[in-house]
Amino acid sequence: MSTIELKERLIEKIQTTSDSDILEEVYRLLEIEQNDTAIFYFNDEQKKQIDTAQKQVQKGQYFSNLEANTEIDQWGSFSQKPQTS
Repeated sequence: MSTIELKERLIEKIQTTSDSDILEEVYRLLEIEQNDTAIFYFNDEQKKQIDTAQKQVQKGQYFSNLEANTEIDQWGSFSQKPQTS
């Protein structure tokens, strides 16, 4: 099904439904798609940090999510005060 055909079918369905829950959900989904196109601007320092990070990733110098969470958990265990009985 082409994009044009899909749009036409959606428009037809939207026009014929009286279910406000469905209409609200369709609207919410379309809002998410439109709000997802934010443009970010970076200063020179931020661009340099991004470039450095990309080079580190290319060299395999990064942690997986699991590895990072394990590291964070270990840091947290050092900062806890010993409990006294």
